[in-house]
Amino acid sequence: MHRTAAMSSANDAQRSPAPMSAEDSFLDLLIETVDGLDRAVRAPFLQKFIKAMTQVELTEPLSLDYWEQILQRRKELSESLNKTVSLKTAMVDVLTATNFLRMPILMEYEELKKLQINAATDALTGLYNRRLFDEYFSKELNRAKRYGQHIALVLMDLHKFKEVNDRFGHLQGDQALQIAASTLRRTLRTSDYAFRIGGDEFALLLLQAEPEQVAALCKRLRSTYEAGIAPMKIEVSLALDYGMAVYPEDGEEREGLIKTADDRLYALKNATRTQPRLESVPREVPPAPVPAAPLESPLAAAAAAGAARTRSGADKRKWERVSMAGTRAYATLGENAGRTARVVDLSYGGVALQMDTPEEAPASFSATLHVPILPPVKVSLRRTYLERLPDNRVRIGCAFVS
Repeated sequence: MHRTAAMSSANDAQRSPAPMSAEDSFLDLLIETVDGLDRAVRAPFLQKFIKAMTQVELTEPLSLDYWEQILQRRKELSESLNKTVSLKTAMVDVLTATNFLRMPILMEYEELKKLQINAATDALTGLYNRRLFDEYFSKELNRAKRYGQHIALVLMDLHKFKEVNDRFGHLQGDQALQIAASTLRRTLRTSDYAFRIGGDEFALLLLQAEPEQVAALCKRLRSTYEAGIAPMKIEVSLALDYGMAVYPEDGEEREGLIKTADDRLYALKNATRTQPRLESVPREVPPAPVPAAPLESPLAAAAAAGAARTRSGADKRKWERVSMAGTRAYATLGENAGRTARVVDLSYGGVALQMDTPEEAPASFSATLHVPILPPVKVSLRRTYLERLPDNRVRIGCAFVS
């Protein structure tokens, strides 16, 4: 989510206001003049002005009231579009919404409809935009709370999208984005929402969706997108990465659900990454002291000391952990599906497993992760520490390696 603000700022800096027509300049001058009139003079003037512009006859008090609404609506439209909207367009919008204006002037009505579409959709993909995501998420979350229903948030982005742009150009990148949007439209239910919220970032709102349904849908979207981009024949492992959060299981507030989905998105990105990570993965200091000493005290001590260091900014992301507590997350070890371990949590560079004995995890081994928020992922692991748990089982920290 952090890339969206930077991109928006860059786009804003590139925009320049369009020149105003003589008519719009005159109407702006009129607004300033009306503001300086006494109420007793302003009311009859506005009554006549609105009638002359729209053929709608209002009382003097209503003329004053609707004039304020028209000015407010003009300000809102201008801010949402980052350009000055004409007074006539705002007037048509307000009076049409209140059923006073049943047959608006054709050109103004067409301009209004274009503005409404542009304000709500992304030009490249045709999906709803970030502004509508913020509005709909709050509205649908409140509805879910009121009626005791589930709502799922899914955050997505394109794995290695920057590499596609850098190597093959922005036209190929745009095509990859359009295929992603098409995949979402074809796969989602009519009751669901899809948004483009940043450069290669998307968001889904899935109404009345159980966690298992959401996980299955995300996997289907990922495989459908893979098939959709195959004809492009690009030599990049482009993929649709995702992270999900479901109300109320994963939280009850908007920001908490966004953070959970974002954390899980990064867990998937880094569980499937191909670059080698040969350094140890620091583990967090447990909340309560463990009676038994660690099996490999030098590694465990170094890991604990590393976790205790203060981290901030982008580096902090590396050490955030996504807990798998309460899920059926597990790993099959090696090529033998009969040997399994429980997945305790995932982090930027590794995974923590729980096993019965330390002998089950050699210094290096392969495993397949089965996590509800991910498709099955085969990974190569290097053991970084072992810690004995109170029930005589062991927690084994592992780093992802290529």
